[in-house]
Amino acid sequence: MKLDDVAILGVGMTRFGVYRERSVLDIARDAGLAALDDAGISFAEIDEAFVGYIFHQTMTGIRAIKEFGLTGLPVTHVENASATGLVTFRDAVYAVASGRADVVMALGFDKMSDAASGGGRSRGQGRDSIDNVILPAAYFSLWANRRMHERGTKPEHFARIAAKNWNNGALNPHSHRQPDHRVSVEEVLASRMIAEPVTAMMSCPVDDGAACAIIAHKDYVKKRHPDRPLVCPVVSTLQTETYKRGHTFMGPVVGPPSMTRDTARQAYEESGIDPRDVDVTLVHDAFANEELEYYELLGFCPEGDAEKLVEEGETEIGGRFPVNPDGGLIARGHPGGPTGLAQIHELTLQLRGEAGKRQVENARVGLAHLVGGGSVCAVSLLERQ
Repeated sequence: MKLDDVAILGVGMTRFGVYRERSVLDIARDAGLAALDDAGISFAEIDEAFVGYIFHQTMTGIRAIKEFGLTGLPVTHVENASATGLVTFRDAVYAVASGRADVVMALGFDKMSDAASGGGRSRGQGRDSIDNVILPAAYFSLWANRRMHERGTKPEHFARIAAKNWNNGALNPHSHRQPDHRVSVEEVLASRMIAEPVTAMMSCPVDDGAACAIIAHKDYVKKRHPDRPLVCPVVSTLQTETYKRGHTFMGPVVGPPSMTRDTARQAYEESGIDPRDVDVTLVHDAFANEELEYYELLGFCPEGDAEKLVEEGETEIGGRFPVNPDGGLIARGHPGGPTGLAQIHELTLQLRGEAGKRQVENARVGLAHLVGGGSVCAVSLLERQ
């Protein structure tokens, strides 16, 4: 469904990183207060809230919202694996679009470092017991090896994507990884091997963080910020994998490529936006070879031409299809719950023209994409009006 009367009122996030001495409630509060400040409103003006997280107890979302005040507003917990943040955003957008609420908060947070150290569930958990022992890196390594075998892709292609994202992260004050030098392809290839051909620098970190977006009706946003560009969600699509004759389950992490292609196609059809109209894109790049696949699946090039985009620098800032200018999951980080809302934060800054050194020139249309658990895909398209 195309959205007609919804806009982003404010965004905020913490820098992603490892915060051993801070509680997840502290981190969530910081992101929410930053979004309220950007929106220019108080928490009392929020009609409803959606909270997205993966690694914490059932009522953690309610506790997080109580950090802002006790106003009696409805609060809903959203969880959809790595896609949680974008699905939280989607629910907030539809709450405003439906007329149920005028101003809605979408807040995502997680402390994945706690989960990795035994304080929560394993990141490698699958949906069948046999899958539990296989970590995500193994699945993505198998996906990378298949492409190398079938397409002649080289590890250097993956390394160039990773180096791009590390170097973009250096331009983003909210990025977990901020190298003090220009990262090279050779450096990425020489880093510790995780699961051949995937190296440590081709992989996202285990980290913590929070991000928030506040959604409202267009007229409300215009009244609050008449001199600021209006950034509007155009569509927000969500799909799970579709059975087809000969369907093969690709695993609980990777999922079938058709899932991203189908979800993106729905977004383009409902919005009337062509892939060639997208100026800046944020994709799920937990591992570098993933990003390469999405160049084709999101329609930025024909099947088999993704490597050409990399070689010609077309997905770098200044290229035709800049992807992950904020560093993506590889550099900005991927705490889980807030990842999709960090993408919305970046797209909002880009479309407002407020992204600083990583600004994509004349950005008007932005795309955010995440997959969750190999069986969920979310795609949102935003437009500056």
